[in-house]
Amino acid sequence: MRLVFAGTPAVAETALEALLASDHEVVGVVSRPDAVAGRGRRAVQSPVTVRALAAGLPVLQPRSARDPEFLAGLAELAPDCCPVVAYGNLLPRAALDVPPLGWVNLHFSLLPAWRGAAPVQRAVMAGDDVTGTTTFLLEEGMDTGPVLGTTTTDVRPRETSGELLGRLAADGARLLVATLDGLESGALVPVPQPSEGVSHAAKVTVEDARVRWDEPAFAVDRRVRGCTPAPGSWTTVVRGEDSAGGVERLKLGPVEPLSPVSLATAPGSPRLAPGELRVEGQEVLVGTATTPVRLGEVQPAGKRAMPAAAWARGARLEGGEVLA
Repeated sequence: MRLVFAGTPAVAETALEALLASDHEVVGVVSRPDAVAGRGRRAVQSPVTVRALAAGLPVLQPRSARDPEFLAGLAELAPDCCPVVAYGNLLPRAALDVPPLGWVNLHFSLLPAWRGAAPVQRAVMAGDDVTGTTTFLLEEGMDTGPVLGTTTTDVRPRETSGELLGRLAADGARLLVATLDGLESGALVPVPQPSEGVSHAAKVTVEDARVRWDEPAFAVDRRVRGCTPAPGSWTTVVRGEDSAGGVERLKLGPVEPLSPVSLATAPGSPRLAPGELRVEGQEVLVGTATTPVRLGEVQPAGKRAMPAAAWARGARLEGGEVLA
């Protein structure tokens, strides 16, 4: 089939690579416009745009998918089908009607669970044991179209959203190729999504990523892993009343909840109030609503990431500091 691929971030490259290696013909790519980034405020191409240009493919970058020039350019490419992975732009009916076999979206959840922008982050933050990928036909609703195929996988206990997304991208790329094969042969029949089990995955904001130390340790752990690597979980260090240090922002890597069993048997085991800091040798512990957690890597504002123990030494903690 003739395909026009739509995608923007690095995670979509995996699917594009699989399509380029398949028996289908990728005749063009749609991606978001170049973004202005960095201190020099330079225009930066999306990862998918960079890969498409390297492959010699024409790239359409409309600011709006309603742009008549974009619609004309898409029609001129004459795709049979348009696979989509994390494109990041809503498609109007005029665009959806261009390919005879429709737009096939690869979504990183088991629909109808976690419809929306951040399915992997929300699954980790919610503590889901199982997730997967879904291919479905796009319609004007948000991730509501009929399902063409799925894969499933377990969410590993210490997995971050970035690690899980990497695995799902590989699984999903294979599923997307198989789905397009099935559409071409006529073997696939779209199945409407069930009305039960619907959940929504809103974009994770910076405020969502702020750790709430008054939550149980398992919830703190899930929030940090769900926000790693993006947008990055964070907290603030509040110095004691006698310190002139004020409040400092601290970015957190994954933490490790301490085992309730080991705490019950260990002499002098820590009993920390939510947010209370304690340095014990090479360990930096923080209290939660239940058991403490052990900090891993941390990144003070304006500095590189470092082990928590190294940060604690450099920060010269004097006692009485809390995370909030």
